[in-house]
Amino acid sequence: MNISIAGVDLAKKVIQVCVVKRNTVLSNKEMTPDQFKEWLAKSKPMTVVFEACSTSNYWKQTAQQYGHDAKLISAKLVSAIRQKQKTDANDALAIVQASQLADIQFINGKSVAQQELQSLLRMRELAVKQKIALLNQVRALLAEFNINGSPAKGGLNGVVQRTLEDAENGFSMPFRDALHATWQACLLTINRIKAYDECLAQAVKQHPDCQRLMALEGVSVINAINLYILLGCSDDLHFKNGREASACVGVTPIQHSTGGNAKLGSIGHYVKQGILRSQLISGAMAVVGALSKRLPKTTKEIWLKQLIERRGKRCAAVALANKTIRTAFAMLSKGTEYQAQAITA
Repeated sequence: MNISIAGVDLAKKVIQVCVVKRNTVLSNKEMTPDQFKEWLAKSKPMTVVFEACSTSNYWKQTAQQYGHDAKLISAKLVSAIRQKQKTDANDALAIVQASQLADIQFINGKSVAQQELQSLLRMRELAVKQKIALLNQVRALLAEFNINGSPAKGGLNGVVQRTLEDAENGFSMPFRDALHATWQACLLTINRIKAYDECLAQAVKQHPDCQRLMALEGVSVINAINLYILLGCSDDLHFKNGREASACVGVTPIQHSTGGNAKLGSIGHYVKQGILRSQLISGAMAVVGALSKRLPKTTKEIWLKQLIERRGKRCAAVALANKTIRTAFAMLSKGTEYQAQAITA
């Protein structure tokens, strides 16, 4: 009660800071980013709570550098707590009120290294979407002229080259120039994706935790980085146990229990970590598909093989993704290496 709590509502040009001590609002004023940084440097150590947004990780790190106890809180929770109309002052006050709830779960921030890795993944994801869009556009536009590609004849690249080189197909020069520019943009995007993959491979070598996670089944560079961002490093884990991490990703059944009756549903369609869940299940599907064509070699593969026969490949892939997250958490929390247990004769 003797420690002041500052609720901070972040924006691009202005920052609203509400300071509360002993359930009394001491101040609730607007600052510029430079003024706020100076205020953090001059203020005595306090609890500073930020509403999670695009710049909250940076400000959390800055507040911690000046000796404050910085925390992040969900914007959805703040919106539910706010009692009056939406203003910066009311939002800042609601942040303080939400932070004082019993058994409140704060959002885990990211380190600078995790932010860099996440930025690399986001740039690659955008490039992949642009590549798919460009390929689909070129393929669809050529199909309008009944021009279709064949893998035996060089695929789409061969179709575009033959179309541009054919002087008797009746296409005008403006159309040829536009088609050539679009195809060059597609090739450039493909090269960008390769460059991002090289950057990610180099980044993984700088993080021993990511390298250890790559030993798991269905975990490559991208999934190792995703797990590292989600779970945190060995010294600063974001969850209490692996079960919480799996539930956060959305690979556990949704629970709706009441009156002493436990009811478990599906894994749900909409989750906060949708991209991570999709990539983990895709990696698990590759393992399941390969295992269904050969005999198991480890005790884990025996369990997975039996699950495939009993519930099918899709359920087995989700179960493997769930086990992968829990195993990754155990590896990071205990600092151990992953070694699959071979079948003993």
